[in-house]
Amino acid sequence: MQQTLTTEYTLKTGNSYIDSLTGLLNCGFFQTSMDHELQRCKQEGLKLTLALVDVDGFSNFNRENGSLAGDCLLKEIAEVIEKHVRQVDLVSRYSGDVYALLMIDTEQPKVFSITHLIKQAVENNTRGQVTVSIGIASFPIDAVDSLPLLNKAFKALKKAKLKGKNKTYLFENKTEIEHHGQPAILIVDDDPRKIKLIEAMLLPQQYSVYKAENGEIALSIVKKIDIDLILLDIMMPVINGYEVCRRLKHNRETRLIPVVMITTLDDSKSKVLGIEAGADDFISMPLNKSELIARTQSLIQLKRSNDSLADVENILFSLANTVEARDGYTLGHVERVSDLAVKLGGRIDLSPKSLEALRFGGILHDIGKIVIPDNILIKQGKLRGDEFLVMQTHAERGWEICLPLKKNLGEALEVIRYHHEKLDGSGYPRGLKGDEIPIVAQVMTVVDIYDALSTDRPYRKALAMQHAFSILRDMAANGKLNPAIVEEMIVLVTRDKNILCTSFPELPQQRFSGTFLSR
Repeated sequence: MQQTLTTEYTLKTGNSYIDSLTGLLNCGFFQTSMDHELQRCKQEGLKLTLALVDVDGFSNFNRENGSLAGDCLLKEIAEVIEKHVRQVDLVSRYSGDVYALLMIDTEQPKVFSITHLIKQAVENNTRGQVTVSIGIASFPIDAVDSLPLLNKAFKALKKAKLKGKNKTYLFENKTEIEHHGQPAILIVDDDPRKIKLIEAMLLPQQYSVYKAENGEIALSIVKKIDIDLILLDIMMPVINGYEVCRRLKHNRETRLIPVVMITTLDDSKSKVLGIEAGADDFISMPLNKSELIARTQSLIQLKRSNDSLADVENILFSLANTVEARDGYTLGHVERVSDLAVKLGGRIDLSPKSLEALRFGGILHDIGKIVIPDNILIKQGKLRGDEFLVMQTHAERGWEICLPLKKNLGEALEVIRYHHEKLDGSGYPRGLKGDEIPIVAQVMTVVDIYDALSTDRPYRKALAMQHAFSILRDMAANGKLNPAIVEEMIVLVTRDKNILCTSFPELPQQRFSGTFLSR
């Protein structure tokens, strides 16, 4: 099939259909092929799925490692994708660091299996240094023509990037997902009689009811539909209810969905296992209709409240991206700082809660700069004393902006407020000393300074890695930074750079003779 299509395209256009860098199909041929395949699927009643694969942080990778290393990375990812698709599927380098994958007559679970393998392989091949985000749209569910299908796949890809990257996201058909305001409930049970019984109790309450006969189908549904509550059986084949619940609660996109386990098991051991898996409530068989409806209404109300907070959270992340976009020199800064802080926190055995705080804090730590005027924020050269005082306000202002989400952000608020504090009391905004500074803020301070030293800024060029290390060690020796954290970060960064060098050549870094640190 591909041979026929490529021959036709070459005859019509007189151009090569192969991308010279990756060896994949080029964008022009891919679009022609997609039109051809859509027509065939319409005639034969087949399904078609389009997946767009984007390399996370590729511009930063290119800048830090050089264009030659970037080309090597693009080739390697192309090989990974080709290895994990069928021969009949079409793979293209759609644009710079975006690949397009067209899968013919493939069921949704298989699509997710393929994209999961691609993500995993990219991460494994680069030893965790590079990840990809994937957006998916399908014919005929999402669109019936090529341009709308592409647009919806790109929308899904954008959502995957906003969700924290290294994600696969299915296009959401809003008319389907909003349910005209009706809450959506998913019933998961391998006994169709029990499903019918629960559905009969719920339908008079004007709920939109979805059904899944096993855990795999349930996990697939929640990727497509905005579910408000899951009623989950425990004893099921393949994946039991405990494992389904555990996966839902460990996934940031689904962890806020309330899960009620419905079971005939009434012993304390089963409930303990459910609680450990993250279940929000339990209802035993035989069902009491009044109890089921009361608990359902209460948990759906809780879910809607959490959704409102999540919307505020997304707005904050968008603001953080807006701040970064104002200064071309700091593009990618929050992503690098967040990633490195989490890795460093893991290396010094911080709790999962603290690691989450570092991830959020890394993304939001400079959000207060949204109030800093451009003539100060992106000034070429050293700030005057009065200008630096204005710049210093960003830590406190960022904390104030994020304070309404105190329950959600937790320790991340401490990262935002105190990431410029120094152990000797010379930092800002509070002049805290020693153990007064939370450990998560101490980690962020070291990472933030290192990133500022090792990247180009409007007031000076980037330092070589060893020069940056030397400055950090001097600051630790002078009592400003935690020496143990500095040394652990140096080991981590050196190890990661060595890993990258095994696959990608590193271009020489420019040295810096100035004294400016992170603003």
